[in-house]
Amino acid sequence: MFVCLIGAECTGKTQLAQQLAAEFGGVLVPEMLRQWCEAQGRTPQAPDQAALMQAQIYKENMALDLRQKGREAIIFCDTCPLLTAVYSQHYFADSSLLAEAHAHHQRYALTLWLQPDLPWVADGLQRDGLVAQAAVHGLLAQQLTSPPRVIRISGSGQARLQAARAALLAALKVAVVGPLVQR
Repeated sequence: MFVCLIGAECTGKTQLAQQLAAEFGGVLVPEMLRQWCEAQGRTPQAPDQAALMQAQIYKENMALDLRQKGREAIIFCDTCPLLTAVYSQHYFADSSLLAEAHAHHQRYALTLWLQPDLPWVADGLQRDGLVAQAAVHGLLAQQLTSPPRVIRISGSGQARLQAARAALLAALKVAVVGPLVQR
């Protein structure tokens, strides 16, 4: 089962994904944007966005291959291609990646949409501040209207972790007895 953590910058995706993967014995797919910025020493430009999105998909597929080789585990994705598409829309007025990102988003059995209620903290090259955070959050609100199983996660510290844990446990319960199937 794939679980996506999505949210604007500084909403705690990485920390929460790491916590959930450790607690549930899952496979963690890291955020490619963070790795890309560190490797390139800059933020992406418009021509980099499609390749960045494909790299995120590739990492997810590698995690699926690992899981299929004998490790039945939940795959926790520290963000997803839809966020790359939304960033393209915000920073470059380019919506061309949205259709592919939405098609890919159907793979997630659960989307944890992290709300921007944590203190904003500078984090390397990829952080632009509260104005960008609010704008991206608004674009995500427009885009997260149809994907299956989108749960808003808010609060800080243990409250945030407990909300995510409860959403995941509910999804797992449905997966065992109901219409959610492992993907």
